[in-house]
Amino acid sequence: MGLNELLAYLPEVKGPIEKKLGFNVKLKWTLIILASYFVLANTPLYGLAVNALSRFEYLSVIMASEFGSVISLGIGPIVMASIVLQLLVGAKILDIDLTQVEGKKLFQGLQKLLVIFFCIFEAAIFVMMGGLQAMPGLAWILILQIFMGGILIMFMDEVTSKWGFGSGVSMFIAAGVGWHLFTQAFGFLGLENQITWSGKVWSFFISLGSGDTINAAAAGAAIIATIIIFLIVVWAQSLKVEVPLSFGKIRGFGLRWPLSFFYTSVIPVILIAALLANVQLFATLLQNWLGHATFLGGFSNGVASSGLVLWLSGQNLVDHMIRGSFSWTMIFHALVYVLVMVGGAAMFAVFWVKTSGQDSANIAKQILSSGMQIPGFRNDPRILETILDRYIMPLTVMGGAAVGILAASADLLGALVRGTGLLLAVMIVYKMYNDIAQQHAYDMHPSLRKVMGAK
Repeated sequence: MGLNELLAYLPEVKGPIEKKLGFNVKLKWTLIILASYFVLANTPLYGLAVNALSRFEYLSVIMASEFGSVISLGIGPIVMASIVLQLLVGAKILDIDLTQVEGKKLFQGLQKLLVIFFCIFEAAIFVMMGGLQAMPGLAWILILQIFMGGILIMFMDEVTSKWGFGSGVSMFIAAGVGWHLFTQAFGFLGLENQITWSGKVWSFFISLGSGDTINAAAAGAAIIATIIIFLIVVWAQSLKVEVPLSFGKIRGFGLRWPLSFFYTSVIPVILIAALLANVQLFATLLQNWLGHATFLGGFSNGVASSGLVLWLSGQNLVDHMIRGSFSWTMIFHALVYVLVMVGGAAMFAVFWVKTSGQDSANIAKQILSSGMQIPGFRNDPRILETILDRYIMPLTVMGGAAVGILAASADLLGALVRGTGLLLAVMIVYKMYNDIAQQHAYDMHPSLRKVMGAK
């Protein structure tokens, strides 16, 4: 059996027959998938004896997972499959022409095949290496549940992409971050549902009232850092470069083609954050399995304490300064972490543009196919591509680096949730809001479809 025949047998979610789904249909499926995600996140695994990964809550936020539940894998297999395939295509190890329909189908089929492989591989690793320890005789049942949870996430992402707003991966991350942000700010439940005012907002006022200035300052700094990063991200979302266009057959009528500063949106920081998260997960699984730390590093009470993972972890510098535990070696750790986040995000941004059809050549074809051109230049795709090259690749690199800096800064400033998670949530919700608003405008005013070039 050839590869194409194998990929043809892979199950998939059928897309809608209609070219344009209505607002209510998209909203319905988005809410159904979102509700299903929360149900699965609160469904515990049968046969689980010890959840050694429960202390890595920040990793579960990035991976949109809930360790110990059916969706313990989260979006990990999807993101890892995307990273591997992009690297193979970018390095020309796999010769796939993504400008052709057949090439895109092959890419999507291979990605799904890799997702299934990583679901099996990661489920087995989690159980066999002691991350999620099974009761005697129930190891394979536990692996099967984790594997099925990963497959469900894959199909839920596919349903959202074809029938809902945005992508399931983005929505799952935003939902997890939003819930974590709420509990960090206003949490009041402890173990066994006892009332414990653990949220930073409550901690700030309680500490201030009791004269505990150190804890009050630490809680206040986390709240302020979160607000600052939030405002910066919202402001940066509005930054864009507008390329003037005109209709060749209609004189005097034109528009501006917007190119956002965050040209690749949240994709680069999702990929680099998930890669670092998987390195940390593998390091702790090795430590649990071997009984000691390896070259990847070790953990103490859920915190990176040595090796590579220590240098790839963002430490809360502000909290260390307030509590008097700051040391100058933390500055070097912070610099390495920032460089990895910035370099990784910029690199994945370039890979994403090359493999997702958002490069200058594809954008030039879209513009020319709509009957538009740049005023003062010949209606030639090569000329248009050359002009777009001046904008798209610089925006790709700078935008990717910028999201890396913002994510790393939030971690170092000690925001309520990890910087990557906060950044992702804000950008995802902002993009989803624009998609919903645009879809609603189409439904309210069908004539806008012709103006915006929608079919």
